[in-house]
Amino acid sequence: MNGDDEEIVAASVDPSLPLEWRFSQVFGERSAGEEVQEVDVISAIEFDHSGDHLATGDRGGRVVLFERSHVRNSSGGARRDLEDTDHPLRHPEFRYKTEFQSHDPEFDYLKSLEIEEKINKIRWCQTANGALFLLSTNDKTIKYWKVQDKKIKKVCEVNSDPSKPGAVASSGNPTACLGNGGVPEAISSLRFPLVTSHESSPVARCRRVYSHAHDYHINSISNNSDGETFISADDLRINLWNLEISNQSFNIVDVKPEKMEDLSEVITSAEFHPTHCNMLAYSSSKGSIRLIDLRQSALCDSHSKLFEEPEAAGPKSFFTEIIASVSDIKFAKEGRYLLSRDYMTLKLWDINMDSGPVSTFQVHEYLKPKLCDLYENDSIFDKFECCISGNGLRAATGSYSNMFRVFGVSPGSTESATLEASRNPMRRHVPVPSRPSRLGSIARVVGRGSESAGGVDGSSNALDYKTKLLHLAWHPNENSIACAAGNSLYMYYA
Repeated sequence: MNGDDEEIVAASVDPSLPLEWRFSQVFGERSAGEEVQEVDVISAIEFDHSGDHLATGDRGGRVVLFERSHVRNSSGGARRDLEDTDHPLRHPEFRYKTEFQSHDPEFDYLKSLEIEEKINKIRWCQTANGALFLLSTNDKTIKYWKVQDKKIKKVCEVNSDPSKPGAVASSGNPTACLGNGGVPEAISSLRFPLVTSHESSPVARCRRVYSHAHDYHINSISNNSDGETFISADDLRINLWNLEISNQSFNIVDVKPEKMEDLSEVITSAEFHPTHCNMLAYSSSKGSIRLIDLRQSALCDSHSKLFEEPEAAGPKSFFTEIIASVSDIKFAKEGRYLLSRDYMTLKLWDINMDSGPVSTFQVHEYLKPKLCDLYENDSIFDKFECCISGNGLRAATGSYSNMFRVFGVSPGSTESATLEASRNPMRRHVPVPSRPSRLGSIARVVGRGSESAGGVDGSSNALDYKTKLLHLAWHPNENSIACAAGNSLYMYYA
């Protein structure tokens, strides 16, 4: 048994051991000298529940789908099958499946407002009859998509030779009469076009459009575990939808005050509980998270539980409330723990304990002395996402210079890793002068590259605030992370 086999076996025996991350794939890797196209920048990432499909959305309103590779190697198929049986934890590899234009730029003539086509969120729905279903949203409109493989039929031959398959012989009777009394000329055979089925091709079709329900920008959508409903949230309201009904929604949370000058906080993220269809959580710009129960009342303005960190002793600064704003929340798979991300930290909450977070992880503590600079260049308002592993033992979130952090969140764990979204995630980060560059089409894929040991500097002087890793997702069943660095989609495994 070689070293790699020993690592796989050890990981399967004790999943709490620190992980060693390796580069797996990159889609849309930029070439030297290429310019970044704003419409190609990835703005959303989401794995489906099985982990066999991955969806990304970009600022150009497009949704790109990837599927897990299950290609059988003809030269060594039997051996590969045996290896897969021996080592079921082999890391997933994906390939490009299809893409489609989900949203287009619009203009609200009533409010004289331009509506961007940028995809804010993507959520997978339950599959049915071999078809994939997903929700995508921009600032105002949510769309329900069906993606299904359809076989393409083509006419390969017309008037083929009678001896070939597909030619149909007639009676050959020269005196056969037509229906209107005419007599046709003598014919020896009747020939038809030969139609054959070619490879199937995925086709995306918009099933429903959910619109005109939000006055402010939609920041979240989340599917319910009942498979029939979902929520959408903007700055002040959360609406409940039925997937089958697109012209009606129910407002379940409304934090808009009677006078807008009394507004003190806004909704920043909302998420359904993964197993209890009556529970959902939403976060606010004041750093609090509210858990609500839909069984209590039709309008859930009152929460069942409030999660917020006790106020720290000492004076507050101008930036205290800004950096406390929660940008993203995610439930763990079993639903007991809740992960939240604010500007400086990643917090893990137990929904049975509302006295404070179970754990707090410093993402980039070294930026505290530079809050004034971050405020001036608007970086302090960046919205970083977070994700948690399927087994609930680790969490990940992004930072600047295309770096992301992975933390062990199980009790007693001290695991912490800083990685860079590149072919060599563990290399020591060396700042380079910014230059015009362009990331290629996301459909381009590069296989696994070399790995080497090393570390990544945590110095704020070396950080590039323009290259920030905002979006990432953890595979639901395996230790694999997909993250977006500009136009490129990087994938890593451990």
